[in-house]
Amino acid sequence: MNIAPSERPRVKSECLRLLATLRLDPARMKMISGFVDTYLKLNAAEQEIFKTEIAKFEPVKQEVVMKIVTSWQLEGKQEIIIRQLNRKVGAIAPELQEQILQLPNTQLEDLGEALLDFNSQEDLVNWLQGV
Repeated sequence: MNIAPSERPRVKSECLRLLATLRLDPARMKMISGFVDTYLKLNAAEQEIFKTEIAKFEPVKQEVVMKIVTSWQLEGKQEIIIRQLNRKVGAIAPELQEQILQLPNTQLEDLGEALLDFNSQEDLVNWLQGV
């Protein structure tokens, strides 16, 4: 995309504001928002401008956009933790991956710390049984 760097945060926030007004089903919203996030990656300074732009939205649209942004962050954490587990204890069984994907954010963060002490998938299974 050939967008001036100074316009990137505003364009991204405007895309998400429009997406919030479309009332699409969750799968389509996820696909479109993922496209927007992929092609409009923001650096730290741009991210602050983006947050300021979102704060100007009416509350209902602001809430929808924040849910979209939060889901990106959660998916990123899930992906990193699964990759770390695969490296630390070997390929994670699909049913264990599914359990990890169901964890709320706080437990996902706890798992991110706990996995540093894991030596086998059994350690992961025991940890998941304890939550």
